[in-house]
Amino acid sequence: MDVIGQGVKEGILLILSLDPELIQVTLLSLQVSLSALLVSGLLGIPAGTFLALKDFAGRKLILNIIYTLMGLPPVLAGLIVFLVLSNRGPLGEWQLLFTPSAMVIAQVLLGFPLVAGLSARAVMSQRQEAYDTAVMLGATRTIAILSIIREARMGIIAALTTALGRLIAEVGAVMMVGGNIQGKTRVLTTSIVLETRMGHDSRALGIGIILLILAFIIMLLILKLEKRSFKDDSTIQII
Repeated sequence: MDVIGQGVKEGILLILSLDPELIQVTLLSLQVSLSALLVSGLLGIPAGTFLALKDFAGRKLILNIIYTLMGLPPVLAGLIVFLVLSNRGPLGEWQLLFTPSAMVIAQVLLGFPLVAGLSARAVMSQRQEAYDTAVMLGATRTIAILSIIREARMGIIAALTTALGRLIAEVGAVMMVGGNIQGKTRVLTTSIVLETRMGHDSRALGIGIILLILAFIIMLLILKLEKRSFKDDSTIQII
């Protein structure tokens, strides 16, 4: 209990001290995770929507592969990116290994299947009912598809929230491809691992509390966006 109490105290002191290194690590954590979430969303939402609405040969196989990759072990994702970006890999000449860009790529490999898979499930759950309703009201095929996506937006937001939760807490993949280099690729999660290995348990717990607060604030913002979206939808229905 003393360690936990000391860790809480350490976390508060770290926040109040505005330590430059901690600020840099926190900002890099946000930069990497939010960049990976943006790319995962831009690729995953259209991919999931397409797979949910379009029937073609091999569709079920692709969906099953995506569902399987939703549980991809982070260390395996890190290993794949490491091998691709290493000097002996196909993209070694890009010199991206041990840079924030490599960390973003590794996180996209983890985030994309989550966003695509959960978005597909969300759209499929609304597919028939929303499509039939839209067609019955005289909507075109394009409008009907947009109606399905609109009805599934809560599930899509949940997909993004789930992906962000995984990305911001990721340590194995980012440590493997980033190297946990001070001032360059060190983020909050890898800082926790480093401090724990050095025996600085209280400081590690303090950084963990900062990570928890950061994740809590981001989730609050997403939930507020979801609530506003639901409120706007209710207003439209009343009108």
